[in-house]
Amino acid sequence: MNQTREGEADTVVVLGYAAASCEECVRLMLRYIALDRSESSGDQPLSGAYVLGPDSVPIAGEVICEQGIIRCEKSTTEAAALALQVTLDQEQLDQFDDGQELIDGITLCPLGELTLQTCLLPERDRPYLLVLELARHRMMMFLNRLEEWQAFDIPESTPVMRLFGLARSAFTDALVSASDSIEPDSNAARLGMRALWIAIEASERLTLLIAQRDFQQRMSGEMYISIADDGPKINKKAKPVLHPSRGGVVLPQKPAIGCSVSPAVFDYRTKQALEKSCDFITMPMRWIEMEPREGEYEYAPTDRWIEWAIRTAKIPVVAGPLIDFRPTSVPDWLYIWENDYETLRELVYEHIKALVTRYRRTVTRWTVCSGLHTGEHFKLSFEQMMDLTRICVLLVRKLHPRATMQIEITQPWGEYHTTDRQSLPPTLYAEMLSQAGVQIDAFALRLQMGSCGQGQSTRDLMSFSALLDHYATLDRPLSISAIGAPAQPMTDQNPDCPKAGHWRQPWSDAAQAQWMSAISAIALSKPYVQSFCWHDLAETKWAPTEMTAGGLLGAKYHPRPSFDRLVEARNAVTAGVFPARVASLDVLGIQSGQSSVVQG
Repeated sequence: MNQTREGEADTVVVLGYAAASCEECVRLMLRYIALDRSESSGDQPLSGAYVLGPDSVPIAGEVICEQGIIRCEKSTTEAAALALQVTLDQEQLDQFDDGQELIDGITLCPLGELTLQTCLLPERDRPYLLVLELARHRMMMFLNRLEEWQAFDIPESTPVMRLFGLARSAFTDALVSASDSIEPDSNAARLGMRALWIAIEASERLTLLIAQRDFQQRMSGEMYISIADDGPKINKKAKPVLHPSRGGVVLPQKPAIGCSVSPAVFDYRTKQALEKSCDFITMPMRWIEMEPREGEYEYAPTDRWIEWAIRTAKIPVVAGPLIDFRPTSVPDWLYIWENDYETLRELVYEHIKALVTRYRRTVTRWTVCSGLHTGEHFKLSFEQMMDLTRICVLLVRKLHPRATMQIEITQPWGEYHTTDRQSLPPTLYAEMLSQAGVQIDAFALRLQMGSCGQGQSTRDLMSFSALLDHYATLDRPLSISAIGAPAQPMTDQNPDCPKAGHWRQPWSDAAQAQWMSAISAIALSKPYVQSFCWHDLAETKWAPTEMTAGGLLGAKYHPRPSFDRLVEARNAVTAGVFPARVASLDVLGIQSGQSSVVQG
């Protein structure tokens, strides 16, 4: 009997999956043979790994690596999936690939260090081969995306489909080679790794090709006009409409591009950079900067930026999050009230009232609160999370009724929930707000990758695109309120901290720029994404910063290559033309001329 999520059964059967028989399901822990048995000689938690249940919701559990066997100690006997960080670098590639051409000049290249996952699997008396299950999930994901993106009409002769055919062939051979004595260096493992590698390459190419198709349809207005009831034109009063087949809303307007700027970096070079690259700016308004001492507000640094934006640059201002309990945002004096919710709520009320009253004539959109669902730093019960969110939204709505409002979702993959059961999964938090009738205009996503912090591990392009589609089912516009990656490798001395990972190559100025081009093209092509905002213009040593080396401007505010890529993305939106370097797949480290535009 197959045990999969609803809608996955047909796909998984096609891939040859058959679960263990009832006699084999003897309530043992879910176990996997690791990719490399030399990774661990002791019994210790596997950093960055967590257990998933149906709908990719993290469940309570611990992932242990012992003598090359990965053991998932979970809170349920039902089928579960494993997500973990996998290194797919040149050293791993050399173990099974001879460097020969696959098709049309395409050879396998390093993919980076990525967080991947398996399908939902039942317990059985022998361990699964991890690489085989990772490959199975990736191919299932590829087929599911083809269906959801309505792209089954892509010709089999195109490079992306031929690559997927190679991956499926390698996976079939791996299944045939698998036996009870599977080892990490077995033929089945090598074939499984080859299947995984090619499948990820094919999935990233498919993601960019679909982005190119949807980008052109969105920017021209074709997608909106084809499903709207307002007639053949888009006017100023046009409203979002639900997509009849793909889910989510379709916005009539083109997406806006912006950047978050710290009040501490007010300089003629930073102002010039913003004028050149942004349609709007985001003022973070961190509590620690706005009210460093209780009752004493320091408005001047924020005032000068907002005054410049409104009077000189004449660009809109997005403010917030107003309430954010991350360590870099909370003033020291607030900690004495972290266990007194009634007092904390009153302080939050007065703080929001002070900021909104002061800036309501200049701010057009408010990010009201951020990350309350994670329970990070300040532990709140479910009732307190919902109550505080509702109070914040109602207060901003009362003080500034004409403004648009959004709630920011942090760590949107939800890894934190597997170890903190008092928290809420991010999608459940968003759904509960909708059901409770909290009147917000959009959900905002904070999507930072490549850092050692929880929830900031690196993901591939298809996982990123699929995540956006998942949140689109909330039927509200989405804002990418803070997105970013570093321009240098991240390291952390804490062994319990998840590794940062990287995409395609170790983080550098060039790697950050290539990632920026690919990620922005995907996000801007989504018909429900209303804005795309880089998380930091320029980092400083004397003020809170989002990420080390994560700014668009480096030393002495000198533009990094990623700054030019943001300008390219903005120009592409204005012209309605997909960015050339993404269309040519140069961002994947290959030569131009190998892309194939998906039609229809």
